[in-house]
Amino acid sequence: MNVMVFIEWGNEMRMKKLLLGLLITTSLVGTGIGAQYKIPSAKTSIKAEAAEKGVTVYFKCESGTPNIYYWNSNPKNLEVEFPGVEMELDSTQKGGNWYKATFSDVTKINMLFSVNGVQTADLTRKTGTWWYKDNKWYNKNPEDNGSGNTTTGEQLGGDLRDDSIYFVMTTRFYDGDTSNNVHCWEDTKAKNPDSDPAWRGDFQGLIDKLDYIKAMGFSAIWITPVVENASGYDYHGYHALNFMKVDPRYESEGATYQDLIDAAHAKGLKIIQDVVFNHTGNFGESNLFPMFEKDESNLGSSDCMEEVSNSGLPSNYSSLNPDAQYQARLSRMKEDANDTNNIYHHEKSLQWESYLEQTGQIAGDCVDLNTENPEVSKYLVDAYTKYINMGVDGFRIDTVKHISRLTWNNDLLPQLQAAGGDDFTMFGEVCTRVRSVWNRDIPALSAPFFTWKETESYPWGDTKTNEASTKKHYQDHSNVSNEPTSTNAFLNGNDYHTPDRSQFSGMNVIDFPMHWAFRNAYDAFSTALGGDQYYNDATWNVTYVDSHDYAPDGAPENQRFAGDQDTWAENLNLMFTFRGIPCIYYGSEIEFQKGKPIDVGPNAPLSETGRAYFGDHIEGSVDVTDFAEYSNATGTMAETLNYPLAKHIQRLNLIRRQIPALRKGQYSTEGVSGSGMAFKRRYTGDGEDSFVCVSISGSATFTGIPAGTYTEVITGKTIQCNGTLTTDSVGKGNMRVYVLNGPGKIGEDGTYLK
Repeated sequence: MNVMVFIEWGNEMRMKKLLLGLLITTSLVGTGIGAQYKIPSAKTSIKAEAAEKGVTVYFKCESGTPNIYYWNSNPKNLEVEFPGVEMELDSTQKGGNWYKATFSDVTKINMLFSVNGVQTADLTRKTGTWWYKDNKWYNKNPEDNGSGNTTTGEQLGGDLRDDSIYFVMTTRFYDGDTSNNVHCWEDTKAKNPDSDPAWRGDFQGLIDKLDYIKAMGFSAIWITPVVENASGYDYHGYHALNFMKVDPRYESEGATYQDLIDAAHAKGLKIIQDVVFNHTGNFGESNLFPMFEKDESNLGSSDCMEEVSNSGLPSNYSSLNPDAQYQARLSRMKEDANDTNNIYHHEKSLQWESYLEQTGQIAGDCVDLNTENPEVSKYLVDAYTKYINMGVDGFRIDTVKHISRLTWNNDLLPQLQAAGGDDFTMFGEVCTRVRSVWNRDIPALSAPFFTWKETESYPWGDTKTNEASTKKHYQDHSNVSNEPTSTNAFLNGNDYHTPDRSQFSGMNVIDFPMHWAFRNAYDAFSTALGGDQYYNDATWNVTYVDSHDYAPDGAPENQRFAGDQDTWAENLNLMFTFRGIPCIYYGSEIEFQKGKPIDVGPNAPLSETGRAYFGDHIEGSVDVTDFAEYSNATGTMAETLNYPLAKHIQRLNLIRRQIPALRKGQYSTEGVSGSGMAFKRRYTGDGEDSFVCVSISGSATFTGIPAGTYTEVITGKTIQCNGTLTTDSVGKGNMRVYVLNGPGKIGEDGTYLK
């Protein structure tokens, strides 16, 4: 049955939903948190459109007759008693089992679907016709390909491996609403001019440029944290003040976070939200540890931080100099005598490559939350469940290794996965700046470690017990001798086998070892081959070359990738055909800010760094018919889309979308020989059997492969194979992809793929 249970927190309709037998506790137990909090409703108001009215929704239900419960419509108020009214089966819809409801004379309405005592999350739709299947909205029937057309331009599925990711620092991407531009109070120190405030890009800008991202061929967008922030230089989103609140500097009238999620889903795009569990900024947290509230009318000055009553700060705080104020805040947050409820870890030092990585403060604006405190972990889960209920498709989790795996596995991951459902994906940043899969031979601080469940139990309950257990857990995993291995990413000869995910933790990871070796494709490939068995399933690893923090080792690491364009092209070829989910940081498609320092804080204008404003390069419009298929591009956007690497990425996206083995397949180098990088991949499932031989560089010979007709998708060349296939030698940045019973040539020749 295509219905998923969602538990919603803090909704005024909660008592009605208890009729389904769901008992939900929304208040904290005990007095450990500095202020009692109330979880906001998952519903977000959406600006009503003055244009045509009427909302029609279809719901896919395989068993039983669904009910639709609705309320809070505009401008005409429509509402029924819970659990609502039965929906009408529409036998004209392709795919069958589509149930319909129509609301005339409204521009917005809230609803949920339920069947046999199982309900969805609260949902919101604006004017138009919408289809809801497997917890996703579509603006077309996703099962109607229409007269033999191959795609509808919508999502391939819930599996994130079906996607490629475009990573956006929202404030630096595109300025859709200049009225919400705000200077950080350290913009003056950074010498950011009035024309380039740190808070510049916004949700309206993302909505405006969704077609650009889709024209590039990407189907998922990773956006930097959306929660309210507070620091002198908080444009990036990693200095939380209030996990429950979307920062208003992102939003505009008619362009709320909910609007962005809905607009992305309507175009078949997923939203991956960057989330932080490890720390807050150094001004406390509005619900966990209130010390300050913000004066929204004075955001460009430190004076916007107004001390709350009973903050616990010194009575003379306002007269102290900035350094003394900073120390006073830290003392309030980290001294045993002041933080008596243990909201924060009180460790005063940070020793890298030790247990103190999980209890110490990693930076001045990143004060370490005590996630071993059950009340802290409950609050964080409740806060982020709000965003899951809004419809985000996954989480990128920041600073993962700075929290014990035991805490993730015992508290955080199971609850988040239960809230998000089967298609909700989480991948974490386990920053390990080494080319080995093991970070200085310490599993507990290494990327693959966090993809596994626990195999032993540790005492768990109150804060003191949890702190002792996490320390013991770290000690028990401080050497590599007893860590598990997996065959989930590897073919059995030429055969795909059902992966065993029973020991999966619930968290996939960014492939930091591979990233760190991506100075060139060969080093990255070699690193993966040597370490993939230690991940629960490396086909889920997110791979990138550079990001908002680092480039590969020797690239150099503190700059936007400085390698030549041919090296970029070859790296991309590997990323889009080898195992894992490719991710591109905004602007890399045109080598944006190549060789510039990525992040120097407020010590130089943002325009001189890798976090510069990108919007000047995507002015204009484009008509998108499908992923990486478009026409009528105008302005600087047309120039950007036509850049050699941009065209390269577009074609790689086209190729990857059409070949399931390149998205979800296991791989092997058995029976593969040659002078360069080569491998074979296969995926068998969902009624498909997809087998492919890939040669990234040089030439390669594949022996013992299935006989049959192979088509090379770059050139369209077709060969008959009796078990041995040899590719021709290609230059750097070109490659060969032979597909058994393949679709023919995919895309148009470019600078590299030809």
